[in-house]
Amino acid sequence: MVRAVAQSILLGLLLAFVTTAPNKEDWDIYSFHINSTVTSRYAITVITSRVVNRMDEPKEIEFHVRIPKNAFISKFRMLIDGQMYDGIVKAKEEAQQQYNEAVSRGQSAGLVSSVGRTLEEFKTSVTVAALQKVTFELTYEELLIRRLGKYELQIHARPMQPVKDFKIDIHINEKAGINFLEVKGGLSTKTLANAITKTQTHDQAWVYFYPTEDQQKICDSCGEQGMNGDLVIVYDVLRSNPLGEIKSDGYFVHHFAPGDLPRIPKNVVFIIDRSGSMHGRKIEQTRAALLQILGDLAEDDYFGLITFNGNISPWKRELLQATQSNLDAAKDFARKIRDSGATNINDAVLEGARMLNEYTREGSASLLILLTDGDPTTGVTNIQKIQSNVREAIDKKFPLYCLGFGFDVNFEFLEKMALENSGVARRIYEDFDADLQLRGFYEEVATPLLTDVMMIYIGGTNLTQTNFSQYYNGSEIVVAGQITDNSIETFSPQVVAISVRTVPHFSHVWYNLSFKHCMYLSNRLQLAGAEKMKVRKEALELSLKYSFVTPLTSMVVTKPPGEDTQVLHKPKEGEEPQTSHGSRPFVRGGLRASSGMRKASGSRQGKMHPQLMSKFMPETFLIVQRHAHSLQQAGRQTKNRQQAIIKAELSVNGELDSTAYSGFRKIAIHYKSDQHIEFDTTGITVRDGQSVKFFHWGQDHTSVGRCLIMRDKETDVSAGDARMIILLHERKGEKFLWPAMRQFPSGNSTDGLLKWAFLSFLCRADAVDYSISATPSQQCWLVLPRSVLQRELSDFIVTQL
Repeated sequence: MVRAVAQSILLGLLLAFVTTAPNKEDWDIYSFHINSTVTSRYAITVITSRVVNRMDEPKEIEFHVRIPKNAFISKFRMLIDGQMYDGIVKAKEEAQQQYNEAVSRGQSAGLVSSVGRTLEEFKTSVTVAALQKVTFELTYEELLIRRLGKYELQIHARPMQPVKDFKIDIHINEKAGINFLEVKGGLSTKTLANAITKTQTHDQAWVYFYPTEDQQKICDSCGEQGMNGDLVIVYDVLRSNPLGEIKSDGYFVHHFAPGDLPRIPKNVVFIIDRSGSMHGRKIEQTRAALLQILGDLAEDDYFGLITFNGNISPWKRELLQATQSNLDAAKDFARKIRDSGATNINDAVLEGARMLNEYTREGSASLLILLTDGDPTTGVTNIQKIQSNVREAIDKKFPLYCLGFGFDVNFEFLEKMALENSGVARRIYEDFDADLQLRGFYEEVATPLLTDVMMIYIGGTNLTQTNFSQYYNGSEIVVAGQITDNSIETFSPQVVAISVRTVPHFSHVWYNLSFKHCMYLSNRLQLAGAEKMKVRKEALELSLKYSFVTPLTSMVVTKPPGEDTQVLHKPKEGEEPQTSHGSRPFVRGGLRASSGMRKASGSRQGKMHPQLMSKFMPETFLIVQRHAHSLQQAGRQTKNRQQAIIKAELSVNGELDSTAYSGFRKIAIHYKSDQHIEFDTTGITVRDGQSVKFFHWGQDHTSVGRCLIMRDKETDVSAGDARMIILLHERKGEKFLWPAMRQFPSGNSTDGLLKWAFLSFLCRADAVDYSISATPSQQCWLVLPRSVLQRELSDFIVTQL
């Protein structure tokens, strides 16, 4: 019998449209998904928002999301009427020219702007025709930083309205093993407790957040405009190897965080601004934090305390041991700190450096901490001269940490001064918890474990920063690079450092660290002229190669012909959003299709097209396959395909249902040589070696080892670094299965229908998207299989499930 299903099996996974009842808004967000995958502390997060214009006239539809400040945007695109529009990362100067042209025409030009302490806001808009839909997709990437013994993945959800299809999916894969994992944040309150599902194995964890529409209105951070809050995943990894964890695939990443070392006694000088601008709550909170910090000093620590305005007022001219009597006297001094006068940063920091230089103690670690809220106004006021004086006084002997209180301070000045003296700068926000922020920073540097850390990699090249002045308890040193000639046999890491006792896929991580290291070098005053330009050029080339929005690049958001083009920059710390007119951050440029508009070349989500197959096709097809090594691509003949399947590390095959316009009746997932999962409409069979287990659909929130999680009529399958969802649907009383890729395997050795079905092809016949449980419908064009697959459909036939 000629199968009508062969004409409808692939479109649903390509489309992403849902039909819902109109509401009071002109436009409706009917689907909002956040998918975050963390592999070895590197997070890639994709935000997908699907919106429909419910009016009978064109409407401007907005897309607002918030992302972590430490993240880099790597992709943004819009799907409108079957056409994909990709944002293009360009050098900032080139993008700035388009920005200036927009402003000269009296049009606004938008930015990614800072929001609060940890987030940036991404905004854009596009005009959508009457009763039509648009899909926004934003991808950002970040290297998670270990602080106080834990990593934090922050996901912010603010869709602007309650959403019927709202999901947050988080998958963490840490081969070293997961020590602990907690879910925190404003969206983890009791009201939303039953919307969160957490599953954990030795080295993987899954967190799902699926609130109902009603829950999105009544939770602590919710309202009629939906949710506005964070989901924060807090975790740490196991550390069995004292040398740290090393991963490689041509590039290497070395995570070094030993935790079983004794603390090193420290010598610390606190330099506190007490100028007139510190009046009121600032000085009160500073006093409170300083009193607490002094109380936390260990008895074998030595410390000094300096306050300054126009004059320098040290508590003592030399460092003293943190005995109880000395601490009591220092606390009395701190309680009497009063604000007045100007700001002499130069002399204050030089005095602190003098105190540390004059007190040398074997087996100790020295550090200088400066807190100020303003610019230098007396004494030496030229910031370049101050930086030069401080650099000369410290002479690479100890780090300088700069804390900028509020937004009146020149944070860039503090940041450069800290970086060139092996420290970091941190902004302290004027708020009720400023004293907690100060104490929190001190806790990060309170316990040094190693000094003069030098990371050596025999057989490694293109290394990121390898020398570190100190390593603190609860932190982590991360170095990335390339393995020379890709020879892991000759690659050897070594760590040389001083302690109380003697202590002898990853290209994006390497980019992340390399870029930050280049920017660190280019900001140092020692680099000038041609040398500084060379380093900045290297950082720019990295940004363009990996399509990241950084301080050196911008993203041009392309839109349909006649629409304006938005130019997005990554803001500096504390930078306010810039607009040319009013408060609207949306660009009104006039870039036409010839200036950079392009069709999508593929889809990360792996959605298939149901109206692609010839009606005479056999019933079993290759859905996804990943080769174990760099095997030669399978040929077009079935016998070649069979041979490739035998050698494949992962293969997924599907047998079509006999019902017209349906899906699959069976799906088989084969992982490596001994793990097999078979799905049919009655249940799921899991074969792991000699073990065989059967599960019925509907066994909600069931976890099977590390690979399988069942949620009602939806099953989440993980195989290596691939992730697939198998859904059970029912139409006119007939049940069938549908696969949807949530994460493709890494590398270029993936094949199959889901690999080659492109998002840029839609159709104009009745079709249903079965890749999500809501099964939305949409009108679409009927196209030939080879138009979408870029190959003949017969290439994907297999002879057995």
